[in-house]
Amino acid sequence: MTLIARRTLIGLAATALVAASGLATAQGSKEIRIAHVYSKTGPLEAYGKQTQIGLMMGLEYATGGTMTVAGRKLVVIEKDDQGKPDVGKSLLAAAYGDDKADIAVGPSSSGVALAMLPVAEEYKKILLVEPAVADSITGEKWNKYIFRTGRNSSQDAISNAVALDQEGTVIATLAQDYAFGRDGVAAFKSALKKAKVVHEEYLPTNTTDFTAGAQRLFDALKDKPGRKVIFIIWAGAGNPFKIADLDPKRYGIEIATGGNILPAMVSYKQFPGMEGATYYYFGIPKNPVNEWLVANHYSRYKSPPDFFTAGGMAAGMAIVEALKKTNGDTNTNKLIKAMEGMRFQTPKGEMYFRPEDHQAMQSMYHFRIKVDPAFEWGVPELVREIRPEEMDVPIRNKR
Repeated sequence: MTLIARRTLIGLAATALVAASGLATAQGSKEIRIAHVYSKTGPLEAYGKQTQIGLMMGLEYATGGTMTVAGRKLVVIEKDDQGKPDVGKSLLAAAYGDDKADIAVGPSSSGVALAMLPVAEEYKKILLVEPAVADSITGEKWNKYIFRTGRNSSQDAISNAVALDQEGTVIATLAQDYAFGRDGVAAFKSALKKAKVVHEEYLPTNTTDFTAGAQRLFDALKDKPGRKVIFIIWAGAGNPFKIADLDPKRYGIEIATGGNILPAMVSYKQFPGMEGATYYYFGIPKNPVNEWLVANHYSRYKSPPDFFTAGGMAAGMAIVEALKKTNGDTNTNKLIKAMEGMRFQTPKGEMYFRPEDHQAMQSMYHFRIKVDPAFEWGVPELVREIRPEEMDVPIRNKR
């Protein structure tokens, strides 16, 4: 073979290699990569598992079972933050940087979420927060890459104030000593117009003995006139409802709280008639999405969907709706433009992302607990749906 012929063959081979590489890149780009950073383990493991199931069911429902949008396959990458802020932060950076995730969802914990927000800004990629609740996530710590399908502390607080905000009512709060608890109490206090908060009790997130905290709560309330209420804001491990064993009724003290996952609501059976507000209970919303979720969850898992399953599904449906609007384009600026003000369906009905802070505006549900022998938990019967336009949810990000 002549030198010229050999050089020609080498050139052709190099061209073919470049072409093959380009083809591989083009094929690889057909995937839309979604990172889900959540508590697979740790104190909020139950929440994380529900969110993951819901996310996958939401993507399935919204794509009609194809798991594709505009011909591009949706690939979900799971990462376990263990409920630790530093772990969540590094995992999100790895998801955007190494795994080339186009969008991320999570986390379960508000503390982890606050550590992750700057990472989304650094990589200029969307983080869809679900289900972390703290107001500061879409408040002072917010940046334009943050959207949230989960409810925030103010939505929880305003809807719970509907049940408790009456003249002559005095309230003491019991909450965990981190962003979720403190933001929740601050939002609850600002939502009250008639009732008065006379004491705030903050306990470590891993508390199991509530005796000392309960005594301080009782002391703050027992000599006050009027209706006396302990309002509990709690997530994850520990059972603050054990304070009922210390007989607050002897002082005329009631216990109240918002909705929770079904295992936590087993404690609610002790409090028939207790009122509060919840984000979701599978028997409340009446719409085709929730009907599909309940039927399919029962058939697959032999149990009803729970609080955070609905949230995960809402996140999945929001992602698909945004990608449909961009025709599968994952350019961050195009996604932001598509998502600001976007309306989308969820198991709770329609939500929309408020343009000012990207918080999903959504209904909440005022409930009254009923004891039904058919269920292990206290059943939250709907008193009324509290629609988004009824809740003056503050914009806290100073945008």
